[in-house]
Amino acid sequence: MKIEGLPSYKFPRGAGRAVLAAMFVVASFWTIPALAEIGDPQIAAFVEALRLSAPNTGNPNDGLYSDWKIKWENILRWSKRCTGTEMEPSEFEANPEKAREILACIMGKVLREQYAISKDESIAVRRAASWWMTGDPDRYYTSPTDSYTRKVLEFYRGIRGKT
Repeated sequence: MKIEGLPSYKFPRGAGRAVLAAMFVVASFWTIPALAEIGDPQIAAFVEALRLSAPNTGNPNDGLYSDWKIKWENILRWSKRCTGTEMEPSEFEANPEKAREILACIMGKVLREQYAISKDESIAVRRAASWWMTGDPDRYYTSPTDSYTRKVLEFYRGIRGKT
């Protein structure tokens, strides 16, 4: 095609397919749900929703620590993984800011993984809450996990300002 005032150019044979392939690759980046859709605000809201959903056992010696009601072995393992140093449960309880950082480190990864699987933020929250409660994200819709994961999702939505 010749446009007045511009030099003409003829694409080499097969270039049309290469251009279409390149356009497809670029377009696919807009249509594939990105893991970046779960960012720091979502992770912070999820960590807070877990805290608000923590059970009140009524037993001060229940073996669970902090406002999140975490087993001591998880505190040791998670703090080591996220900070390089094991925190004692008493340290974890005494430092809610550090506890939030550690939980964001652990649960951020879980929430992102569950979003990548489900492609749905609400389902990802429920699946991650199920992982938190049982170690199995696939149990989010079974009893008694279902009521817990729905509770976490309600708090999460309230924090995020979604209905």
